[in-house]
Amino acid sequence: MKEPQLRVGIMYEPKISFTLNGIYILQQNGEEYTGKQTASYINDKIAFDGLVDEELIFYPKFYEEGSFDLFDVTIGIKFHWERKEDQRFKGALHFICEDEKLTAINVLSLEDYLVSVISSEMSATSSMELLKAHAIISRSWLIAQVIKGAELKKSETNYQSIAETDEEYIRWYDREDHVNFDVCADDHCQRYQGITKQSTKLVVDAIEATRGLVLTSEGEVCDARFSKCCGGVAETFENVWEPENHKYLQAVIDNPKIPAGYDMNLENEEAAVKWIRTSPEAFCNTTDKEILSQVLNDYDQETMDFYRWEVSYTQGEISELIERKTGKEFGQIIDLIPVERGESGRLIKLKILGTKRSLVIGKELEIRKVLSESHLYSSEFVVDRVGEENGIPAKFILKGAGWGHGVGLCQIGAAVMGANGYSHKEILLHYFKGASLEKRY
Repeated sequence: MKEPQLRVGIMYEPKISFTLNGIYILQQNGEEYTGKQTASYINDKIAFDGLVDEELIFYPKFYEEGSFDLFDVTIGIKFHWERKEDQRFKGALHFICEDEKLTAINVLSLEDYLVSVISSEMSATSSMELLKAHAIISRSWLIAQVIKGAELKKSETNYQSIAETDEEYIRWYDREDHVNFDVCADDHCQRYQGITKQSTKLVVDAIEATRGLVLTSEGEVCDARFSKCCGGVAETFENVWEPENHKYLQAVIDNPKIPAGYDMNLENEEAAVKWIRTSPEAFCNTTDKEILSQVLNDYDQETMDFYRWEVSYTQGEISELIERKTGKEFGQIIDLIPVERGESGRLIKLKILGTKRSLVIGKELEIRKVLSESHLYSSEFVVDRVGEENGIPAKFILKGAGWGHGVGLCQIGAAVMGANGYSHKEILLHYFKGASLEKRY
């Protein structure tokens, strides 16, 4: 296998300004360009320098020397810390038309992409063993996505991620958002901010030391997922995404031993309630700022209550929020009722009971979207109804655990393991049970 070339979707706007640093050649006319440029969407075509075409491909005359800047790139799309940044990228720049906008796609080699991802996902000053572990899972996930995308194209089947009846709305979010490139640049895929984030020799060394190394299971490259904080137990893949079992993405207790005094059958409501309302020992249960700074960038450190958290809504706030997010009129909200939990205690299905209607929603990200202006930290929560009058609560308090979907590697747990002397192989095999390490190129 050769090192793959990747297509990464960066931004989506009707008009995109960019600067070419070094000499770039436009494939459509063979001309050389450098400096500040602008491309615009016009009637399903791209207007640039007197050209009107369906796509534009700028590639650097000298790959190692060329880079380009994109301005006002939105990062953290629909997350609580969403903001805009100017970003710089290595490799080629490809513009296409999608949804009456331009899509800017960065085309570059996989290993160059990883240098940025590791520096964007976490601090470039993290421990070497954590960086090696993250390089391997990021590389594995990416190759698995490229393979999966190619298989979906070949099969020509319509990828389904919504199941809807009058009583239920179940949706998961994975492949359907981008069919014209391999991955997006935001947290929906892997956080990628080009060469904007300052990398270090440590990151480059970690990637070089693991070059071509991936996690495999039964000969296939693992779809190696990760999230910020599992809340003490990692979740199984099929409870978050499509109903497909992966042997290496199962529930994992993020602790060398089972915490004393807990029933770990967290699909059981009583066991889940005790687990979420308390703070059991786990690798990811840490307040060590030095360790957390390895995983949490500046804007991530605005969030420090990730292991156990709490949000509250008045009756007016929650009824308005749910109606706006679902597009359905529930009236006043009477209750939020757990219907089904996964093995980590995360809600897979939640029943919203209102005075005008009720509906069961899922999976975890849909629940997080409906109950927050951006996203709840996770779907692992319990609900307290406060100030009930005539069966209608005045307030809802959600007490929760973890940050993210919780499947696969827990970044904060892995950072603690690295700080405690675990090797990258030990970290990986803790979270991906039964997987193997294999060099593919």
